[in-house]
Amino acid sequence: MTGATPPVPTNPTALAAAPAAAAAPAAAPKLAGVLWDLDGTVVDSEPAWFAAETALVERHGGAWSGEQAMRLIGSDLTHTAQVLQRAGVRLETKELVNALLEMVAEQVMATRPWRPGVLDALAECRAAGLRSALVSMSWRRFTTAVAGLAPGMFEVVVSGDDVRRGKPDPEAYLLGVAKLGLSRAECVAVEDSPTGVASALAAGLATVAVPNPVMGGAPTEPITPAPGLTILGSTAQITVELLRRVHLETQAAARRTAGICPETSTSRRAAL
Repeated sequence: MTGATPPVPTNPTALAAAPAAAAAPAAAPKLAGVLWDLDGTVVDSEPAWFAAETALVERHGGAWSGEQAMRLIGSDLTHTAQVLQRAGVRLETKELVNALLEMVAEQVMATRPWRPGVLDALAECRAAGLRSALVSMSWRRFTTAVAGLAPGMFEVVVSGDDVRRGKPDPEAYLLGVAKLGLSRAECVAVEDSPTGVASALAAGLATVAVPNPVMGGAPTEPITPAPGLTILGSTAQITVELLRRVHLETQAAARRTAGICPETSTSRRAAL
């Protein structure tokens, strides 16, 4: 007995539907990870850095200004050491960095200057199943100490001495994403400085920026609006709902830019 030949569909509507279904775009990745900058974002440590830099330079007979300190915010510590050496500090790079870290860590560990709402946001992320990483240009002796003040909140810590190229290079954020075992499309970064924002965006991450007023209440430098960037007025605004919305909007804009959706992508400053 021979098998019956299956009928060939003749309905034009059915024939047209098949290729359309095959061409349907894949679902956008869901938010799974949040990568947090440390200094100025998680803790308000910038005044401690300014005080430590000033003390070192003056100890070696030089002068140090708030303007000079502000230009270093977000930079890796090797670069900071080189600038301080040019300002007159007569210490080798590693010795100089360790001296800075010791002074800053002492003040931060004593005062615990958490940025507004950050601990609540970290706890909410953990309860929602979002995995957090700390991505900082400070060295490990400081980053792990601060992470230890919020036990269980940071699954991964990336420090300045873990990478060859500091922010604004994307290496630190890419390493954080890899250590979380996620893709860039599943993550959002939280930053406070133009240097850090440039690093996160270069890594291809949806980014939330919260400019941190330091030294007299003025932000370090204006953060320029860019695709994939949401600028907030306070870290107290950070919630899981907001992070998910930022992630979703950034993914949608990326898909429009790639031609997956018909709308036109626009660059804007988000007001959330």
